[in-house]
Amino acid sequence: MEFTERLTALANKVAQQKGQLETEEATKNAFVMPFISTILGYDVFNPLEVVPEFTADVGVKKGEKIDYAIMHENKVQMLVECKHVGAPLKLEHASQLFRYFAVTNARIAILTNGEVYQFYTDLDAPNRMDAKPFLVLDLSDIDATLIPELQKLSKDVFDLDSIISAAGELKYIGQLKRAIAGQFKEPDVDWVKFFTTKVYEGAFTQKVREQFTPLVRKASQQFLNEQVNNRLTTALGAGATPMPIQSADAPAEAVQSEEAVEKDLREASDGVLTTIEELEAFQIIRAIVCNQVKPQRVIYRDAKSYCAVLLDDNNRRSIARLHFNTGQKYIGLFDADKKETRHPIDSLEEIFSFSDELRATVDRFVGASVL
Repeated sequence: MEFTERLTALANKVAQQKGQLETEEATKNAFVMPFISTILGYDVFNPLEVVPEFTADVGVKKGEKIDYAIMHENKVQMLVECKHVGAPLKLEHASQLFRYFAVTNARIAILTNGEVYQFYTDLDAPNRMDAKPFLVLDLSDIDATLIPELQKLSKDVFDLDSIISAAGELKYIGQLKRAIAGQFKEPDVDWVKFFTTKVYEGAFTQKVREQFTPLVRKASQQFLNEQVNNRLTTALGAGATPMPIQSADAPAEAVQSEEAVEKDLREASDGVLTTIEELEAFQIIRAIVCNQVKPQRVIYRDAKSYCAVLLDDNNRRSIARLHFNTGQKYIGLFDADKKETRHPIDSLEEIFSFSDELRATVDRFVGASVL
């Protein structure tokens, strides 16, 4: 199994089981140890590789323990401090990491609750752990751009020099991305003013700010929607049919055929809005079944209650339904009798776990067409 597949499998496990774990020890056993083992590649039962309850005397602090020390070439290279899944990760609750970082050979410290992993090093001052992580891995929303950097920490290709050299850039890029994401969601005054002055020549008064704040928010969301859609379409290859972009405030359904466009115009008052998550989920399904049929044959048709993924724009050939309009997301799958069963999902990556069912559904339609 490839590195990314192992990471996705662990993410699915966390999503399915985190609600049942009530203690820190359970979190370690269910999530953290598998992360160290299957993702980083260290034998958690070999004390020459992973030392649980690692102890080192630190000044007047005697007998303090840290959850795990990961060894590489007979040296402590990484320290791991664990919290209960769902617990907020705050450095004031991980003082051992700071102390141990200064008295061991470790250059990497990991603070985790089993779902979110924060990676620290000593960029700001030698042998002193930074206050901010250089890499944040969230298994509920995996950033694919971080996977190559994470892989450098694995046993087989452990490359500390490369990790440290890239850490500075990763640290600030990560913080910038989170700051930009916050502005896309809820722009502050400076962000609104910056863009308003690019398009508006008058003074930036209180009235102008109130007028442009929703416009900047809407433009940001539409731009992000377009970029995500274009990137996913490109990833499927040049042969894929580009998706029509749904504007953030457009009420019509987002579909591909001319008949569907006409239907959009007739039903424009229905207020259907295709979300970014629905577009991403659709593209995941399209990628899963692209070996069975050409990607352009798989389209989506949105409605108020669900977003349907269809073969050949045919309602009688439903591949799946995306029920994303409630707090709990569901993917609806169909059996041979076209009976729908809804499966709860907590992240879009979980859709990959239904690959066999999705392909089987398409195979049934293709087989029926041949007959």
